[in-house]
Amino acid sequence: MEQFNDEHLMLKVKNGDLDSLAPLFEKYHIKLYNFFLRITHDKEISNDLTQNVFRRIISYRKSYDSESKFKSWMYQIARNVHLKHYQENKFLKSDYNEIEHIKQEGLSALEEIEFETKKTSLYEALKQLNAEEQHIIELSRFQGLKYKEISDITGNSVTAIKVKVHRAMHKLRELYFEIA
Repeated sequence: MEQFNDEHLMLKVKNGDLDSLAPLFEKYHIKLYNFFLRITHDKEISNDLTQNVFRRIISYRKSYDSESKFKSWMYQIARNVHLKHYQENKFLKSDYNEIEHIKQEGLSALEEIEFETKKTSLYEALKQLNAEEQHIIELSRFQGLKYKEISDITGNSVTAIKVKVHRAMHKLRELYFEIA
C-alpha cells in the first residue's frame, strides 16, 4: 500500500476523497483525546470533542490550505472546538479526578502514593490556569509540538509563543508549589 504524508492525505480529503481521512483519524484521534482529557478532565466530553474535530475537518475541508501543516491546522480546529465548548458550558464541573492511569513498574507502595500525590497536585494546578495557558502547555509539553507548530496553530509569532510557554510554565510552577 502506498504511504502518503498528512498533508497529501488531507488534500485528497479536500478534493472529496473522504476515505483518506481514515489514516489521519487513526494517527491522531488518541492524541486529540488526550489533549482534551487533560483540559476537560472528563472522558465523555473528551471523546465528544475529539469526534467534533473530525466532523469539522470534514465540514471545513475546503478551507484547508495546502501550504500549512495538517497537524497545526487540526490543533487549531481542536482549540476552537474546546473554546466553543467551554463558552457554552462554563458552569460544568467534572468529577473525574484521575486524568490517566500510568502504571509505574517497580515502585513501592510509598513511592506510588507520592507519585499519585504529585500528579494530582500538577493537575489541580493545571486546572487553575486559563484556557490559553492550558492549551499552550498541553501543546508544548504533552503533545510535544515545536514552537513553530504552536505559532501556526495560534497565529502568534514564535517569539510570542516562547514567552507564553515560559510564563505559563512559571505560573504553573507557582501554583503547583502552593498546592503541593
